[in-house]
Amino acid sequence: MTATPPRPQHPRRHPSQPPRRSPRPSPPPLSADDGEKRLPPARLAFDVRTWKEIAHLLANLPMALVGFVYVTTVLLVGGALTFTVVGLPLLALALTGTRLLGRFERGRARVLLGLRIDEPSRLPLRRADGVLGRLWMALKDPVAWRAALYDVIRLPWGVLTFVTVLVSLFVLWPVLPFLARVLGDVDRAMVRGLLSPSDELERRIAELESDRGVVVDTAAADLRRIERDLHDGAQARLVNLAMGLGLAKEKLLEDPDAAAAMVDEAHGEVKLALQELRDLARGIHPAVLTDRGLDAALSSVASRCTVPVTVTADLVVRPAAAIEGIAYFTVSELLQNVSKHSGARSASVEVWRSENRLLIQVWDDGRGGAALDGGTGMRGLAERLDAVDGLFVVDSPPGGPTTVTAELPWRDRSPGGGSPT
Repeated sequence: MTATPPRPQHPRRHPSQPPRRSPRPSPPPLSADDGEKRLPPARLAFDVRTWKEIAHLLANLPMALVGFVYVTTVLLVGGALTFTVVGLPLLALALTGTRLLGRFERGRARVLLGLRIDEPSRLPLRRADGVLGRLWMALKDPVAWRAALYDVIRLPWGVLTFVTVLVSLFVLWPVLPFLARVLGDVDRAMVRGLLSPSDELERRIAELESDRGVVVDTAAADLRRIERDLHDGAQARLVNLAMGLGLAKEKLLEDPDAAAAMVDEAHGEVKLALQELRDLARGIHPAVLTDRGLDAALSSVASRCTVPVTVTADLVVRPAAAIEGIAYFTVSELLQNVSKHSGARSASVEVWRSENRLLIQVWDDGRGGAALDGGTGMRGLAERLDAVDGLFVVDSPPGGPTTVTAELPWRDRSPGGGSPT
């Protein structure tokens, strides 16, 4: 028989004694790394935009103090001295300073409030007649007077925003973002109402001044190009022609055969010179555009392109000569880009009228990648169209195809065939 092992003897528990519980193992202590991993990531209570609005509202008081002191001091002194010789010039100079304060406030609103306001155009002092004319133009400047009004009414508003935001930072911080947004919107309304350009006419004047500079630069560049082409092309050939005819005249009696060969060579030079003059005239204003219109002129340009081009012109009547010329040269330069840079196998040109706009679309199936700053003359075309209130849009993803859309304002042709006066 196998002996049974003895059972372990446990001490008997008295009924009145509570049962013994086995001790539970204590959890391992947390390391410093574990505690850091369980902490939520630190972040700002407000987003960046809210902090910018708060900074703008807190800066209202010092800026309002500077503007109010400047306006009340300089303008009141200038106004009080208007009966003296220095009064009006001092007042005009003070208004120039308010313009500078308005420019600074527009910049502050642009940086901290995200509000973009166009800069008013400068006073056209050069157009004024004499010193008195310039002085009167500066004294009646509406932009400067509205900037002065802005600086005056900002003082109580600056005190209110400074106190409200400063107290809210310590007492009402849960609702501070909403207060900052409301007060910031009031600031935006003040900047729009008092520091914007005078009206649509003011903005239009600024655009026209910029466009005028583009037109002048473009005209100067065209004149330099014509001068260079005449000097290097037709003029040089005509000089060679005169020299060849002079030599032929000298050899006419001595060596008639050599003289005849020189005359033949001079005849070839005349033909080349005439062809270069025709090309130059076509570059200035092609005769086919004047005689037969945009459809025939674009078809002539397309026939000289190295890529097969389909031209579709859906125009019942002809536009003004100036608009017609801009459309012609735009398509001509775009087709030159197609020939030189696109590597396309086919292209198309479509021209049509949509209400008061002349629309042009040039498409090709080339490699794409065209851009306004790509060095292919696209930027110059965009500037020329913008100078006449046109648009120029390039859609050219890498790999192609490329679609260039141009818009020009439609102007009816005058009965004489030119632009309306």
